[in-house]
Amino acid sequence: MYDDHPSLRPASSLTYGIIPGAVMAAQKINEGLEHLAKAEKCLKTSFLKWKPDYDSAASEYAKAAVAFKNAKQYDQAKDAFLKEAEAYENNKALFHAAKAFEQAGMMLKEMQKLPEAVHLIEKASMMFLENGTPDTAAMALERAGKLIENVNLEKAVQLYQQSASVFENEERLRQAVELLGKASRLLVRARRLDEAVASIQKEKNMYKEIENYPTCYKKTIAQVLVHLHRNDYVAAEKCVRESYSIPGFNGSEDCAALEQLLEGYDQLDQDQVCDVCNSPLFKYMDNDYAKLALSLSVPGGGTKKKSPATSQDSASAQGAPKHEEEDDEYEGGLC
Repeated sequence: MYDDHPSLRPASSLTYGIIPGAVMAAQKINEGLEHLAKAEKCLKTSFLKWKPDYDSAASEYAKAAVAFKNAKQYDQAKDAFLKEAEAYENNKALFHAAKAFEQAGMMLKEMQKLPEAVHLIEKASMMFLENGTPDTAAMALERAGKLIENVNLEKAVQLYQQSASVFENEERLRQAVELLGKASRLLVRARRLDEAVASIQKEKNMYKEIENYPTCYKKTIAQVLVHLHRNDYVAAEKCVRESYSIPGFNGSEDCAALEQLLEGYDQLDQDQVCDVCNSPLFKYMDNDYAKLALSLSVPGGGTKKKSPATSQDSASAQGAPKHEEEDDEYEGGLC
């Protein structure tokens, strides 16, 4: 019987109990299409049904989106999530609409359409704010920042700053300062050093407010490095001077290292600057700041102090390659 009509053969005899991936995907697509049809039916009106059933339609669109997603049909899944969002919007259910927009954005991410994905997630965050759930809005913005960070630094900075601002307004300073830190590092990476200085100062103020003084010391180091890369020794010195008011800074190893760094920079002593910048205190900072330390040079190339007992030839033969080796040791390894 089955030989004459293969289509009537049970699935188990066709697949020996295992449904191939292509068959499974086809089943999920059909399932998604069925849910779409049910959703459209929910939206139809008639003589006895005056208003569309947006809630039921949204539920069916959500099921369709999940089915398409499982079939890896991300474009169809995205469209279904958008229709779900629209149905929830019409039903004044902003939180659920925002969640659907966010899910549509994640489908775009799977399709490598990152700018479009970020746009939808931003829209979702605005709806979360409108709904009165700012924490969820801030987390959505942070996720968007992570998505776009490797593609568009400037956009990522903006998203992290917006997220930090939302957390700050909710007086959740620990979350806010963490996001500001991400923005500061990206500003340094993008060589937007003037903005980086202001961002690091804002971080520092928040850490002082929550009485995390040791991290304030690290932020002072970061500020000084950025100032020196801006060729602004006066601002770097002022930064250290103002930090003496932070409890415990004066007398800390951070303070001693910065004083030594500024002294070497002021005296155009490249050796002293390199010694400080190659110390563990500087090398094991966040990558972007460690790179600033390792690439810092005094104006004009500076001078190298040598012992009178050591000849200039032997110093140049032994001293110069030493720094080159140090640079090579960490070149590319910090990224």
